[in-house]
Amino acid sequence: MACDYSASRQNSALRVILLFFTAMAIPYIKPHLSYVAQLELLKSRRMQFADETKALHLLEKIGYYRLSGYWYPLLADKGNHIFKTNASFETAFNLYKFDRELRKIITAEIEKIEIAIRAKISHELSMAYNPFWIEDFSLFSSAQNHRETLNKVREEYARSTADFATAFKNKYSNPLPPSFMLLEVVSFGVLLRLYNNLLSSKAKKDIAETFGLSDTVFVSWLHSVVSIRNVCAHHERLWNKKLRIQPLFPRKPRQVWLTNNSVNNNRLFYALSIILYLLNTVNPKHSFKQKLCDLFAKYPNVDKAAMGFPADWENEPLWKT
Repeated sequence: MACDYSASRQNSALRVILLFFTAMAIPYIKPHLSYVAQLELLKSRRMQFADETKALHLLEKIGYYRLSGYWYPLLADKGNHIFKTNASFETAFNLYKFDRELRKIITAEIEKIEIAIRAKISHELSMAYNPFWIEDFSLFSSAQNHRETLNKVREEYARSTADFATAFKNKYSNPLPPSFMLLEVVSFGVLLRLYNNLLSSKAKKDIAETFGLSDTVFVSWLHSVVSIRNVCAHHERLWNKKLRIQPLFPRKPRQVWLTNNSVNNNRLFYALSIILYLLNTVNPKHSFKQKLCDLFAKYPNVDKAAMGFPADWENEPLWKT
C-alpha cells in the first residue's frame, strides 16, 4: 500500500508539472507569407538584395526556413531579427552553397570509410567465430540490446531488394545470410549497434587496432561519423552546427593525430579530423584535404572559426599537405 501511495503521489506531481508547462506554452498563430511578402519582411529587417528576382526564385525553390539558418549569423539583433549593416541575401546564399558542397565532399569520403569498416568487421568476426556470428547471443554484452538490434537486422534484410539477398532467400533455408552478405544491407547505424554491444575480445580490439585506436575511442568516433552522415543525408545545415555527439580524444593513437588538446569535440573541425584520420588508413591516397582547401578558397568569406577550426589548424601534422 505504501508503494502504491508513493507512486500515486509521484504521478500527481508529474501531472502538475506537465500542466504548468502546458499552460506556459502558446499556440503558433503566425500566418504563412507569400514569397513576395517573405522578401519584403527581410527588407524591413534591413537585409540587402542584389537581385530580388533571383532571391524570389530561391525562396520558392529552397524555402525561407531552410535558408534562415544561413542568414542567422548575419543578424545584429537576434531577438528582433534585425540584420547587420550590409548583410545581404547573397552572402547567406553563398553560405548555403558552401554548406551544400561541403556535405557532398564529406558524404563521398564517409562512404569509403563505411564500406571499409563493414568489410573489416565482417571479416575479423567471421574468422574469429563463424560467418553467422551476428545470431550468436553469447558474443554480446546485453541480450536485450542484441535482441532489439537483431530485430532491426531482420527488418532491413526483409526489405532488401538487392539481387544477392533475393537469391539467398530463394536458395537457402537460413533465416539470415552470412555476415559478409548481411552487413551489405543493414544501415551503418545498426552495424554500429552490433559492434558497440560486442563483448570485449581480441577480434573486437583488432578491428579498432587497424586504425591505431582503442575500441572505446573507435566506437565513439563511429558514433560521430554516423551522426555526420545522417546530417548530410537529410540535407541539414552542417558547417557551424554544434554537434550532438562528442567523440573521445585518443590518448595514444598509433597514427598522426591532433596535437591541440583544446579543440572542441562538438564542432565540425574535430569531426573532419576524425574523417581525415580514418581515411589515412582506408585510402591513403585520398584527396580529402585538397578538396576542403579548394572549397575554402572558393568561399573565402566563410568563418572557419565558427566550424571549430583553431587559428593554427594548418600547422597540425594531421592537416599539413
